[in-house]
Amino acid sequence: MYNYLDFEKPVQDLELKILELKKLAENGEAVDVAEEISRLEKRSRDALRDLYRALTPWQKVQVARHPDRPHCVDYIKGLFTDFTPLAGDRNFGDDQAIVGGFARFRGEPVAVIGQEKGSDTASRIKHNFGSVRPEGYRKAVRLMELADRFKIPLLTLVDTAGAYPGVGAEERGQAEAIARSTS
Repeated sequence: MYNYLDFEKPVQDLELKILELKKLAENGEAVDVAEEISRLEKRSRDALRDLYRALTPWQKVQVARHPDRPHCVDYIKGLFTDFTPLAGDRNFGDDQAIVGGFARFRGEPVAVIGQEKGSDTASRIKHNFGSVRPEGYRKAVRLMELADRFKIPLLTLVDTAGAYPGVGAEERGQAEAIARSTS
């Protein structure tokens, strides 16, 4: 089920009416409602388009933080073919908050680096809620250097929650890894 934002209430009401009509049609309890469903779907699309054309700054923030918005892995699945993920920083370990590797975009080879937050509790824990640890920054640098070495374009997908502030990050070189990855 889609999570509607407060300002999307008019669209939510239309969508609920559409679902109700579709259920009636499935159960055979209604006369032909296809025309009404089609009309409501058009109204819903138009209302959503009009809403999103006139968003306030706060509404834009709400959309950016929407719980159902696509994540890095969704974009990778939707935009790229032949994705081959690479893991590890060759120094300490792998950081699942950074997803990266090589793929094809419109048939051309590319390197992809993205920050993944996760979409449910288990995947959020696996990806550390998108908070990158030092090994994640080093993994990103390793992928950037590989892309540069082979003259392959690099695409980055950033959805930053910030650097991981927890135990062990500074001991493993958090500040150095951030500085090196931005130089």
